[in-house]
Amino acid sequence: MKVARFQHEGEISFGILDRAESGDGVELVELLADPLVAGYDTTGRRLKLEDVRLLAPVIPRSKVVCIGKNYADHIAEMADVTGGGTPAEPVIFLKPNTSVIGPGDPIIRPEVSDRVEHEGELAIVIGAMAKNVSEDDALAYVFGYTCANDVTARDIQIADGQWTRGKGFDTFCPLGPVIETDPELADARIVTRVNGEVRQEGSTAQLIHSLAKIVSFASQAFTLLPGDVILTGTPAGVGRLVSGDTVEVEIEGIGILRNPVRDAVDA
Repeated sequence: MKVARFQHEGEISFGILDRAESGDGVELVELLADPLVAGYDTTGRRLKLEDVRLLAPVIPRSKVVCIGKNYADHIAEMADVTGGGTPAEPVIFLKPNTSVIGPGDPIIRPEVSDRVEHEGELAIVIGAMAKNVSEDDALAYVFGYTCANDVTARDIQIADGQWTRGKGFDTFCPLGPVIETDPELADARIVTRVNGEVRQEGSTAQLIHSLAKIVSFASQAFTLLPGDVILTGTPAGVGRLVSGDTVEVEIEGIGILRNPVRDAVDA
């Protein structure tokens, strides 16, 4: 099931994507409220997808948890920045929820950075409060999955020697276009394109630490709340973004997250 958060005639609502009753295209079946807290009761209204503006499918209640160094090929390409070697445990950092934007929203390159880069990733959306959960139980706390872009000011990451500021700017966590509640993720393709050119291509089969391991491990440190998001790592091929670019993150079975890029002075 694909769940969307959207704006229509000035109102923000939630809906489920469904084949149009005419058989032509896709419509949104409007929900009474946020399904994370209120389930899937509907208003009975159906809206054409082209008549709404899709928003970030979730705004994390408290945090965006991110996993670094979770694809071997990305570890190799970033050895000069983050050091080589495969971590025995997941590497965790955080993004503030103020970094979240939705599909179509511009990624703003801050004036203090000259090297803003894309990192296409699979994101986990937490559906129930989780603390110290086991790997066996971890995925039962997941509401669904979406596409993410762990946008990074690489020059600031390098200069600071840690990752918070370089990855935490406003607009540096695009999410969307929808949350898929039941995707097939054993070997789902992840592709990042810039202006139509493939920059990154990988698969969830290449994750070093599994989705269950990531959720369990994060829950040992933080209480995960409904709506919290976990980014699971990026494949090799990260690269620079400049004003005027359009970056897409596509994950098989979920959809395409597309965002333009602007400089702060032009925003």
